[in-house]
Amino acid sequence: GIGGGFQYGLQVSVINSPAEYIKSFIHETWVRRYGSSATEELITLIWSFIVSVYSIGGLLGALSAGYLSVRFGRKKTMLLANIPTVLSAALMGLSRLCGSFEMIIAGRLFSGVGGGLALNTHLMFAGECAPRNLRGLLAITASTAIALGKFTGFALGLREVLGVDALWPVLMAAHAVPALLQLLTLPFFPDSPRYLLIDKKDKEACI
Repeated sequence: GIGGGFQYGLQVSVINSPAEYIKSFIHETWVRRYGSSATEELITLIWSFIVSVYSIGGLLGALSAGYLSVRFGRKKTMLLANIPTVLSAALMGLSRLCGSFEMIIAGRLFSGVGGGLALNTHLMFAGECAPRNLRGLLAITASTAIALGKFTGFALGLREVLGVDALWPVLMAAHAVPALLQLLTLPFFPDSPRYLLIDKKDKEACI
């Protein structure tokens, strides 16, 4: 769940609190580049694209989840999903330093790809690894992880934590922490028995 549903929940909620700071950053960047102020409509358009491009990335990630989970297995696909997630954190975290709001757009797109891929694979992985008597309990870990992610995003966005002008790039890059945590821990997990038996034809490994 750390790299699955949690990432989706975090990205849905974390974008809310730094909205005004990012809009100001877009305006400042526009003035510095072109020597004139951006219109309110243009800033709103760019901001709307920053918010909505996550869904486009999520669609791309979700569409690739089925193929990748069969090609590489559930565990490896979960690990692969952290690559666009870490890349997105780097892009958004360095956007202010580089003076590029386009990096935030690209970062949101990549985080959407990672989130869509991980959320769908999370459901498969948990369901297929669960013993029969715990299957229902493990299936709802996706919903629990999403709720925890949303709560964490709101908590990090508080002014007392990272919800201030100086720290919004850190807030936008915070999802690198659960991604790195999963990269360190998930290799020690077993792969899905269903994948090992049906896709890999490895009955011994499945047992």
